[in-house]
Amino acid sequence: MTEQSPEGQRIRVLLADDHSVVRLGLRALLGAAPDIEVVGEATNGAEAVERVQALNPDVVVMDVSMAGMDGVAATRELTRLQVPTRVLVLTMHDEEAYLVPLLEAGAMGYVVKSAASATLLGAVRTVAQGRRFVRPEAAPVLAEEFVRRTAVDETRQRYESLSERERSVFLLFAQGYSTSQIGERLFISAKTADTYRRRINEKLGMSERADYVRLALGLGLLAAPESPS
Repeated sequence: MTEQSPEGQRIRVLLADDHSVVRLGLRALLGAAPDIEVVGEATNGAEAVERVQALNPDVVVMDVSMAGMDGVAATRELTRLQVPTRVLVLTMHDEEAYLVPLLEAGAMGYVVKSAASATLLGAVRTVAQGRRFVRPEAAPVLAEEFVRRTAVDETRQRYESLSERERSVFLLFAQGYSTSQIGERLFISAKTADTYRRRINEKLGMSERADYVRLALGLGLLAAPESPS
């Protein structure tokens, strides 16, 4: 981004951090840029939500770890309120795995505090344009998460293709029932129950009870496994 925003106006920024020294440093860093203006500060997540609604900044630089409502919860609340302000999260954690839940909460990106002096200005300018700020190191994590979620979605679709009776057999088998016990509970023969299970195996690409349990847990169908009678 050039020294000016696309509209030729300064980027209005709100700082949300519970440490006054950190806010002072961020204000000095951002305030030195000719295209950025710090319009306010907040000391916790709840205050950040209130200040965003009152000041309508372009970007809020949001610390993750704050007392009371933390930065992630505040970001979720701003997303729920559908405010136009973009959230740039500031965190002490350099593990890229933190990026996924932050993006899920509605953040446009994040900056590690240890590297803030080198990356914060560019990050603010990037998210102010409506683009995500993601460090190159995060690409493998995002790719892995995409692959995992795609696999889960595909498996869910296959599960939803099962008939009602097949779903009943699937869940009972995941709960620990034997084929004969499943037959008794569903008023079908053990042979018919076994036929259903073979069909399920073919449709879902699984064969072991552990596979059933993992999928049932992943789909939220097996919060508390039932003990066979």
